[in-house]
Amino acid sequence: MLLVRYLHLLAMAFFVGGQLFLVAAVLPSLRGDPDRERLRAIARRFGWGTLIAIAVLVGTGIPLASRFNQWDSSTLHFKLALVVAVAALVIWHMRRPAQHVLEGVVLVGSLVIVWLGLSLAH
Repeated sequence: MLLVRYLHLLAMAFFVGGQLFLVAAVLPSLRGDPDRERLRAIARRFGWGTLIAIAVLVGTGIPLASRFNQWDSSTLHFKLALVVAVAALVIWHMRRPAQHVLEGVVLVGSLVIVWLGLSLAH
């Protein structure tokens, strides 16, 4: 079970940490760059990594919820609904990268998911 929890936390760190890195370092450094294609390539690659991280989170979250008998938890239900919504927003944003408001919504949703995960872990 330690390996499952480790993979879950690693995928979460990639997902949320990558978003924070993009917002704090990549976007500000490339904001004035006339070559927007470089930024799009970085974002597209991260988008695919994000989808893989979400798959790992779901694949490890199921045994964690079972192990700790949390399937009846309303917090878990809300977290799962938010995970589905954020995954859909990531896919939408990958198809419509010019809709920058999606970046902020995904980041806020991701931070709420982490908060809910922490509350479930206690």
